[in-house]
This record gives sequence, structure tokens and C-alpha cells, in this order.
Amino acid sequence: MSAATTPRTINPRVRRPNFSVNQPKKSASRTIIMVVFLVYSLLPIAWLLISATKTQSDLFSTFGFSFGNTFSLWDNIVGTVTYRDGIFLRWFGNTMLYVLLGAGGATILSALAGYGLAKYRFPGRNAYFAVILGAIAVPGTALAVPTFLLFSQVGLTNTPWAVIIPSLVSPFGLYLMWVFANEAVPTELLEAARIDGASEMRTFFSITIKLLAPGIVTVALFAIVATWNNYFLPLIMLTDPKWFPLTIGLNQWNSQAQGVGADPIFNFVITGSLLAIIPIVVIFLFLQRYWQSGLAAGSVKQ
Repeated sequence: MSAATTPRTINPRVRRPNFSVNQPKKSASRTIIMVVFLVYSLLPIAWLLISATKTQSDLFSTFGFSFGNTFSLWDNIVGTVTYRDGIFLRWFGNTMLYVLLGAGGATILSALAGYGLAKYRFPGRNAYFAVILGAIAVPGTALAVPTFLLFSQVGLTNTPWAVIIPSLVSPFGLYLMWVFANEAVPTELLEAARIDGASEMRTFFSITIKLLAPGIVTVALFAIVATWNNYFLPLIMLTDPKWFPLTIGLNQWNSQAQGVGADPIFNFVITGSLLAIIPIVVIFLFLQRYWQSGLAAGSVKQ
């Protein structure tokens, strides 16, 4: 028997790894840490769900994580949406408007600008990119007062545009799209489309946007959450309650429990907060499959 056909023997002294790709090594400490973080994240939601089922008196007479004497979830929902002629529904609609126009516009502009910075070469490109990085480091609260003074000069305060227009600017979203487009869109593919006679807009909307979908969804999620939870900008821009978003409106209800002639409606505040987070949860669950599909893009060398 030749050396080439001699069967290879396994050295019993060589230890084989006790894990595989399909069955990763388990760690009790990591599991405990993840359980702690999971409980820490779910406790506020559990408290909100339980508290939304209580009456005003049960909120203060029962333990926070126990149900009250009366299950009043439906009564609280009806009371929340009908209180003061249904102003809650108006605030809910305002928030949806700010998200659709503000967050939606910010996502589109970030995708276009990030793709342009990543795939086009033009004078001043590095300077633009430096300005974007600098803008990321500036907190939004630092720009709120200058933005208010600017909008007051042009007469846009106390209008929906005072919230929508500043929401269109998202330096962090633009940076994310620049990084993602730089790796997800092959330059050779763009050159092939140009050789075939496709215009730049057709190339973007027919080819590029499909490759950028995971990045666009990620930017959209960040923009939606930021706009939905925006508090300080509407607080200084709006004075008419009919244009309030949910964040300002619910805080106004919460403030009714203070001062002379107080009218506490904590059960409506809690129920309104529960109703306010439902759209965010639904949006995240709907978009996460597009988001997760791009998290590992480029992580494996072909």
C-alpha cells in the first residue's frame, strides 16, 4: 500500500473542540446577564400595562405590580380618547403627521445625501463630510433656542412646520447612510448601469435603493423614534394645544394634578402613554425583518 493511500490515523492525544457552529458553547454567566437586562427592560412595560387597568383610586391604594380591585382598562381607554372632546386623538394625529413628514423626509434626504457622498466625487466633498461629523456632535437641545429665534423671524412658530422642518435634518442618519452605501453599493454595478444608458435617478430608484433597503430601514427607525418622542422642540415652538404632539399633551394632563383647582387624571395619563407606545412597537416589529437582513451585510468575505 502506497503512502498516498495509507489511511490517516487520529492521534488520541489531540483534543477536539467541544463546540460547533450549529451548537455554540453555552455560558451560564452570559445567560444570567441577559436575563437581568431582559427583566430590567420589561419591568417598566409590565408596570404600564398593569397600571392602565386600574382606576384612579387603585393607582395609589394597591401595589404597582398588582391589579386593582376593578379591571378598568376599557373604561380608561374610552375616557382617554373622549376626554375634552377627544383632544387625545388630535394629539395622536399630530404626532403621526410629524412622523410621516418629518421622519419620512429625514429618511429620504439621508438616503439621497449619503449615497451621493459615498459614490460621487466632487469639490468640497471632504469639507461637507467634516461638517456632518461636527453636526453629529452638537446636541439637538443646543440648537433649539436658535431654531426658535429663526422660525419666529419668519412667522412659523406655533405651526406644524416648526416641528416638521427641523426634523428633516438628521446628520446621524446621513452618516449611517454614507457608511452603508459605501460598502453595500458596488461601484462596478453603477458603472454597468451607466454604460447601459440608465440615468442617475433611474439607477438610484431601480438598483441602488434595493441595496440600501436595510440601511434605509435602520435610519427610518431612528428617525421615527426620535420624532415620536420629541419633547423639547415642540415645547418651545408650540403654544396652541391643537398642534401638540402626544409628548406635550400627556405632560399637560400630568400637570393638572398640581396647583389650585387641581384635576388629577393619572389613569388617563398612564393609559394614554400605553396607547402612545403601541404604534412604535408595531412599526418596529414590521420593519425588523428588513433591518436584521442587513446587519451582517459585508461581514463574510466572498
